[in-house]
Amino acid sequence: MAMTTIEAARPVTGGVDTHGELHVAAAVDQVGGLLGTESFAASPAGYVALLDWLSGFGGISSVGVEGTGAYGAGLARFLRRSGITVAEVDRPNRQARRRQGKSDPLDAVEAARAALSGRAGEAKSKDGAVEALRVLLVARRSAAQARTKALVQMRHLVYAAPDDLAVALKALSVKQLVERASALRPLRSPDQVTAATKLALHALAGRVRFLDEQLGDLDQFLAPLASSTAPELLELVGVGPLTAATLLVVAGDNPERLRSEAAWAHLCGVAPLEASSGKVVRHRLDPGGNRQANSALWRIVMVRLTCDPETQAYMERRGKEGRSKREVVRSLKRYVAREVYRLLPHR
Repeated sequence: MAMTTIEAARPVTGGVDTHGELHVAAAVDQVGGLLGTESFAASPAGYVALLDWLSGFGGISSVGVEGTGAYGAGLARFLRRSGITVAEVDRPNRQARRRQGKSDPLDAVEAARAALSGRAGEAKSKDGAVEALRVLLVARRSAAQARTKALVQMRHLVYAAPDDLAVALKALSVKQLVERASALRPLRSPDQVTAATKLALHALAGRVRFLDEQLGDLDQFLAPLASSTAPELLELVGVGPLTAATLLVVAGDNPERLRSEAAWAHLCGVAPLEASSGKVVRHRLDPGGNRQANSALWRIVMVRLTCDPETQAYMERRGKEGRSKREVVRSLKRYVAREVYRLLPHR
């Protein structure tokens, strides 16, 4: 009697090197062997064709995508809606690039192997309230930076202004400077330098006032959205809407992709790293991690040091043990990261 052998469908891992107009995809088997490479248009129709091409090799276990927050954002959303696990590939392996050279198919193969080996973690889903917060933060951050730049330019113009104008504006606060500069009338000036300086200050003051209005409009959307997304997070001492939004954006809409609280600490750059050698046992500060998340944790600690009795007592106790303020702040940031992780809105 003849026996029938049923071969199980082999799992396939995909990799995509993304670009503005064209995506290059690669498929590898369960041991990293190359099955094929192909190019597809960076469009909804191209996404469908890419998925059909990968499916032709077998069941898809995951797909590593470069630039899930840029050129690969649309493809990553499509794959996720199709039930495919998307791994975020930061950049090709440098050792492999030195050995093999640089090309889009090679980058796609390396992305697939990074997803297969686990070197590339699961990508942010970018499909919920946290993604909306990220978009608002992008606009708010650029507006705040432009406002600061305009104010610095105003101060510099005042320092170099003709004496009468400099004396009138030099000692003013930021609010007073903007108000006085907005009221300046260049046509009433005795000379060209004074007129030009008044005109420049008037223009910069108008820019600052416009950016103030823009920041206020953005905050009206950002604050309630952060509160509704993670209300318990905002109940922590020292956590405001802007700080909470920053931490939520770093975690993403799917914070369950983070394997553990320790992985979250590494992502925030507050996990101590082993730096022991021989008889010397020591740790050093993690130089990596997301700098915006690290800055947000620092702001929380600074607020608590001014108003939270427990944090103040901890600082005093560790100081008596010989710890510097900088070392204690590092410990406090690690503690705050642990608090925040427990309150992230896991699905």
